[in-house]
Amino acid sequence: MRVSMATSAGHAGRPNEDFLGAVPDAAVLLDGAGIPGTATICAHGVAWYTHRLGGALLGRLSRDDGRDLVSLLAAAIGEVAAAHRDTCDIAHPASPQATVAIVRAHRGRLDHLLLADSFLVLDQVRGGPRVLTDAREATARRACSAPLDGLVPGTPEYERVRESCVEALRARRNQPGGYWIAKDDPYAAEEAVTGSQPLDDLHGVALLSNGASRIVSPYALTDWAGVRDLLVTDGPAEVIRRVRQAEARASGGPDALVPDDATVAHCTHLPR
Repeated sequence: MRVSMATSAGHAGRPNEDFLGAVPDAAVLLDGAGIPGTATICAHGVAWYTHRLGGALLGRLSRDDGRDLVSLLAAAIGEVAAAHRDTCDIAHPASPQATVAIVRAHRGRLDHLLLADSFLVLDQVRGGPRVLTDAREATARRACSAPLDGLVPGTPEYERVRESCVEALRARRNQPGGYWIAKDDPYAAEEAVTGSQPLDDLHGVALLSNGASRIVSPYALTDWAGVRDLLVTDGPAEVIRRVRQAEARASGGPDALVPDDATVAHCTHLPR
């Protein structure tokens, strides 16, 4: 399998909290999350967590022992939790966590796993691209943010309600009926979105972090078929370049988004 990659930190001078890596038959993308300024909760930080978890996953995938992706992720989460349980408050809601996207070519099929809001774009031989994500966090976020409708951003009332919305979203994390993310509990892997497709049905597959997916939504620079075409002609770095251009144009406006880490992997020449 041939994998081309690109990643870009959202802020100069701050570590990139995404992780991207590959072994001959698999690729892993993690999008780190956590609350800045929480060194008293975890001395290591989000970038450490994503790199440690990503490395643990790649090590297991490289062994090619046929274990299912859910089991591999559960074992990797447990390994990283054990590595800092004695020094950090890993159960705290603000402790480091990450979305997970994995693809693996195995026994004539492409297996995939998604936990939280990264994206997979399957470039199908017949039909258009098939786009996969775990939408539960976005659904929970919309529900928890509903009380903000009609309030003016920046006002004391808005900030008070926003804080309560943040707490409500945290309460749904890794809970039935809420959303799931890699953190301290290996059970979260059991809730991942998984699937499999014959390799003969695919030209390739792309993995995008949430920051890179902005090229489609909210910036609407292209659709997912356009992303597939852009990856084929210009590669992952061009996707990120266009996102950064859109962020710069929107900067200071009412709809401006805080720049996010952006990462893309494009996997082609899938083994048959």
